[in-house]
Amino acid sequence: MEQTYIEDVARHEGEEVTLRGWLYNKRSSGKLHFLQVRDGTGTIQCVVFKKEVDPEVFERASHLTQESSIEVRGTVRADERSPLGFELGVTAIELVGESTDYPISPKDHGVAFLLDNRHLWVRSSRQHAIMRIRSEVSHACRRYFDERGFVLFDSPILTPNACEGTTTLFETPYFDETAYLTQSGQLYLEAGALAFGKAYCFGPTFRAEKSKTRRHLMEFWMIEPEVAYMDLEADMDMAEDFVEYVVQRVVANRSAELAILERDVARLQKVKKPFPRIAYDEAIEMLHDKGFEIEWGADFGAEEETAISDAFDRPVLVHRYPAACKAFYMKNDPEDARLALCVDMLAPEGYGEIIGGGQREDDWQTLRDKIRHHGLPEEPFAWYLDLRRYGSVPHAGFGMGIERVVAWICGLHHVRETIPFPRMLDRLRP
Repeated sequence: MEQTYIEDVARHEGEEVTLRGWLYNKRSSGKLHFLQVRDGTGTIQCVVFKKEVDPEVFERASHLTQESSIEVRGTVRADERSPLGFELGVTAIELVGESTDYPISPKDHGVAFLLDNRHLWVRSSRQHAIMRIRSEVSHACRRYFDERGFVLFDSPILTPNACEGTTTLFETPYFDETAYLTQSGQLYLEAGALAFGKAYCFGPTFRAEKSKTRRHLMEFWMIEPEVAYMDLEADMDMAEDFVEYVVQRVVANRSAELAILERDVARLQKVKKPFPRIAYDEAIEMLHDKGFEIEWGADFGAEEETAISDAFDRPVLVHRYPAACKAFYMKNDPEDARLALCVDMLAPEGYGEIIGGGQREDDWQTLRDKIRHHGLPEEPFAWYLDLRRYGSVPHAGFGMGIERVVAWICGLHHVRETIPFPRMLDRLRP
């Protein structure tokens, strides 16, 4: 009999179907076995009644162990008590692969233990919900830009130079040279914007930051759009429109998963344009009013970002930071050379920066001077300078980290659950 997926059982009410999956949980009551079977698309209760099956089938069900892979045949019937609305009246069971001494039981386990067994932890209902929301976020990101005429422009993972700063690079031998794992696709994406007008890249990025905070990973995914003839104001417009789109698609399409995570959806429903916008100077005043002793010119840390975002019920855009605390490629504000035409989007509820971007320096000589001022070697950036030599235009863009956004949408305490296999300061395995 052809396989039916659990997500499709509603279309087969009253019919006999075959499900193939794994035993998520089991409880028995005398002449009944209640099997919770999952197949990746959902979980359904399969009822084995002793009077309705052959003795060997009932006996086989009694010996099934957690996470054994099984094939179950039976009739789909409505059940209002089931979250799915249906259950399966079992007629036959086949054991495909036995699971012996499965290490993750229904009892509580420590985080270290669960991370050591991450390859198995991802089978749990909570992790299923998180990964499905991550998948929805990724799909929404691509769809947003694809529907607006952006060209997917893949940036290399191995690069000869830094993007954000030389102190957070992972080095790797590259034949007779040294290469680095990319910190961002932005520099290459600028070439894409000047070729296609609108381009985006989406892939893994790496930061060798010796940080153990709940917001940081060594390897994470970023989506980065870049647009020719765009200034800072238009860049902020695009960022808020994009984030609203992504969040509201998750709210619309992943309500079941948000419910599993007990997420307060009302907070997410408030993520609608326009987002508040404040200049760096205003943010400094807010922090002083809250008792922070921070000097003008300093970048914001986690505590400062949380204090700023706590004043709003949706993301806030903080723009025009001091140029000295931002990357070399940011364009200076023509009205105040101390400032960069940049923006950070801070998520509410203490999740910090989820977007960083701004307008890029488009003058060849000015960019060359900035590269030298930051102590960077000029030769690896020769191609990047060429973008200003041959038909330069104002352009802008941003990068959004997928893991922080997923953590915020899901209401998670730590980003380690937002990616299938997190890479942290003290974790490279599994």
